[in-house]
Amino acid sequence: MYYYNETETVFIAGKHIPENMIDIASDSRKKVERALLIGIRAPEETDAEVYEHLDELADLVRNLDIVPLEPLVVNLHTVMPQYYVGSGKAREIAQIAQECEADCLIFDTSLTPSQQRNWERLTKTCVIDREEVILDIFAERAQTREAVLQVELARAQYSLPRLTRAWTHLSRQHGGGATTRGEGEAQIETDRRLLRRRIQQLREELETVRKQRTTQRKARQRNAVPHGAIVGYTNVGKSSILRALSGAEILVKDQLFATLDPTPRRITLDDNLELLLTDTVGFVRKLPHSLVEAFKSTLEEAVLADFLLLVLDLSSNQLDAEWETTMSVLKELGAEEKNIQVVFNKLDLVDRENDLVRLARMNGLFPTAIYISTATGEGMDKLRERLASLASERFELLRVPLPPARSDLAALAHASGRIYEENYNDQGELELVFTIGPVHRHKFEEFRR
Repeated sequence: MYYYNETETVFIAGKHIPENMIDIASDSRKKVERALLIGIRAPEETDAEVYEHLDELADLVRNLDIVPLEPLVVNLHTVMPQYYVGSGKAREIAQIAQECEADCLIFDTSLTPSQQRNWERLTKTCVIDREEVILDIFAERAQTREAVLQVELARAQYSLPRLTRAWTHLSRQHGGGATTRGEGEAQIETDRRLLRRRIQQLREELETVRKQRTTQRKARQRNAVPHGAIVGYTNVGKSSILRALSGAEILVKDQLFATLDPTPRRITLDDNLELLLTDTVGFVRKLPHSLVEAFKSTLEEAVLADFLLLVLDLSSNQLDAEWETTMSVLKELGAEEKNIQVVFNKLDLVDRENDLVRLARMNGLFPTAIYISTATGEGMDKLRERLASLASERFELLRVPLPPARSDLAALAHASGRIYEENYNDQGELELVFTIGPVHRHKFEEFRR
């Protein structure tokens, strides 16, 4: 929750501000309740694109319990250093914000620290950008230690050049001359050192967690269990799919970024074929690069998976944009060449009689896509069949009788594969039913029946 100090123009983002960064009395703070959203229209953008982005920003803002007011769109040909927009337009926006009693301005773009400070001086109110909104939502959603560390690192990196915002009230203290620094400036430098030290600590702690995750991945590879990752835009139903397939109790909420932590679940398919399926953090347009970097270890689940389930919301009005955003993030991660199965969710929300054009277009673009509804269960059998096929492509289920002389192969199957059945037949052969990766699969070919 955002608050601001009316007299000193000091802004904080609730509990997520680093300790000792802001020194103000709690009774002087005012809760931010109404936000004026500012969209920037570049010459190459259409009005429809700008308002789509603003609609998404409004959803993000609501997740912070802030009411978004009717947005403003500014046509911009050149980015200005002082306010991002021209000074005349800035004064006009400030006047509109005052008239509609907005206690916060939120820009659908990234502002520099100096631009934020200039806006705060001009409007005497809270001014944040899209990146700060997303960071705060991530901070509220993080549950595991890794996610908490990742979010804290991203926020610390974002806050470092903006510390002067937090220490504005110190400028009123005495001190400062031609050759001396004021008390406020000294405190800023101290706080910068503390924050840089904390950033280094966070990186070291994350490196330890990442090593643990690497060990877990190696263990999964040794068990020769196929591994898939569910990726897609935020709030498309990824967690709902995982819960429907696994039967496990997984957090499912109709909110943005409900899942920040990778959630691997074991799924049993036909013929006792097993696979691991991992939910991942949802993507969003204009996802701050700092968050992509911070969550690299989490998103590596998508990079290292044997295949991807790319989930799209069939009922979304921004379907094309969400597809492009998802593929853009996958490309940044180096996972765009993975074996990708497109899954359209929320089929129950589509009017199939009146949306024939949309459905035909999706069929043309994604001829192998699977259409499902986790709400009604429609299409889930087809999805399970496809998962079995994907798992078999990577880890084929083998039925092999091994002669007593090939105990080496039996040992290899136990060490690098996953055993489902193991019995001796009347000929003294060891009959194995197991999965194993393609690296070793060819060694068993001559014994297959």
